[in-house]
Amino acid sequence: MLFAIFAFSGLYLWQLWQHDQQQKLAQPVTHGAAIPSAPSAPTTPTDIPTPDTTALAAPANKPAAESVPATAAADSITPALPAIKITTDLYIAEIDPVGGAITQMALLKQPDALDKTKPYYALQKDGERTFVAQAGLTGEGMPNHRTTYEVLTTQRELKDGEKSFDLRLGATAANGDRVEQILTFHRDSYVIDVTFKITNTAATAVTPYAYFQFTRDTKEAVKRGSMTPKSYTGPVIFNETDKFKKVDFDELDKLAADPSRKAPYTSTNNNGWVAMIEHYFVTAWALPDRNTIQREFYARKIGDGLYSAGMLLPVGSIAAGTSAEVTVPMYAGPQDQDVLKALAKDLNRVVDYGMFTVLAAPMFWLLNFFHNLIGNWGWSIIAMTFLIRIVFYPLNAAAARSMAKMRVVAPRLKALQEQFKDDKQQLQIKMMEMYRQEKINPLGGCLPILIQMPFFIALYWVLLSAAELRYAPWLGWITDLSAPDPWYILPVVYAVSAFLQMKLSPMPITDPMQARMMKMMPVVFSILFIFFPSGLVLYWLVSNLLQIAQQWHVNRMLEREAAAKA
Repeated sequence: MLFAIFAFSGLYLWQLWQHDQQQKLAQPVTHGAAIPSAPSAPTTPTDIPTPDTTALAAPANKPAAESVPATAAADSITPALPAIKITTDLYIAEIDPVGGAITQMALLKQPDALDKTKPYYALQKDGERTFVAQAGLTGEGMPNHRTTYEVLTTQRELKDGEKSFDLRLGATAANGDRVEQILTFHRDSYVIDVTFKITNTAATAVTPYAYFQFTRDTKEAVKRGSMTPKSYTGPVIFNETDKFKKVDFDELDKLAADPSRKAPYTSTNNNGWVAMIEHYFVTAWALPDRNTIQREFYARKIGDGLYSAGMLLPVGSIAAGTSAEVTVPMYAGPQDQDVLKALAKDLNRVVDYGMFTVLAAPMFWLLNFFHNLIGNWGWSIIAMTFLIRIVFYPLNAAAARSMAKMRVVAPRLKALQEQFKDDKQQLQIKMMEMYRQEKINPLGGCLPILIQMPFFIALYWVLLSAAELRYAPWLGWITDLSAPDPWYILPVVYAVSAFLQMKLSPMPITDPMQARMMKMMPVVFSILFIFFPSGLVLYWLVSNLLQIAQQWHVNRMLEREAAAKA
């Protein structure tokens, strides 16, 4: 029991320390009820800036990622032309005609962290926060994300019965080549396909490259409480060489300060994806697994608090008078593990359970299995708790039997305490003799807590990391299992159950101070549970009630056995 207290206290202090380390993260962003409209006063796009010297070098047979133009801080906030507003069944997006950048995505079915009546912004570009998706071409005179495109289509909304529709933007390269950027929006999907179609009107072949990147600052849109551990925010690069590689903003600061510093990831590969992740949400450029095009990854700081991460792909040689296309899907939405896994290999790994992934991942799979059967995450937690108790029933039964025997011999124990109250050493000897004679393990009652602790911590990370449980209701007053109980009902009920459990499972404590500590345990746990996710408290409460039922049954059984023996 003391171990449990220290474990909870250690977890609590560790969380506070994690929260204190978030020095560079700004306060949560407050959004308006609707997507802000772009300023009407147009400005002239500036020339492409000097390549960023912090970018990685590329192989000799293709242009380096440093050929991708950097985004100026002023350009990232102030649009040059009114944005194109796109509406689908899942989101409202804004497309900037300058570069065809996706500058805002309001997810209609994902509430904002501060106000459930407003949508969450997966992408955003305004004075509060910068997080945009950009794409373009490299090569002499080719249009990039700072080129003004002509809007070629008029449809702005996904119509009833349509599965998808295209927004087409057109531009002319310096050598006369015609370039179309095509953004395809799908029903019931957070995926936007971004395609470049290049028509070579010159007399000689051209070999352009396409880049796809995210540019953002370090501000987060997700509310983070003082009890919430810090989740990773920043770029992630995945390929078969490095597997899942986080490249945090601090590392990019170091690369910017020292360009000779070795990058922490493999820059070229024929597979993989690049993403920006934050708590519950992810944006990713993810080619299908079957597409083995050689690509170059890059991540860099571009100044003024902005960072970019992306990939560079070859379009191939385009002969005179012919056309070629390159398409990369972009996902911007919640970290739905089934959707992400189907989109690209290991993309579901952006759901970060930290060091408890080994236990938390199968626990989420089990929860998801029950949810598919029941349809409610709260009842799924209860069903999973029952299953865990069934699996560990033999061990719990042995512990319960040991504690029940303690209850039976309680009068003899009390007599020993009275007899040897002035000789603590002799009292301990006599108590141990009695335990051996009656085959009692005085620490047996701690086993259920020790068994539950790893599952408790793993479920804690599942509730904090799985987007499926964000704003997931149970019943009545519990409208978000990933948030604390707003009325403190579950912590209070737990306290009552803990006191009842103590009555059923007396501990062999002779020291008055230890006895007072034991009596304070339900209060201490209940106070901690006020700050914990309600789904976690529900799991612990149900497990505790099952333990009480099991202990009561074993107590009655041993009492009957003792009466029959007498």
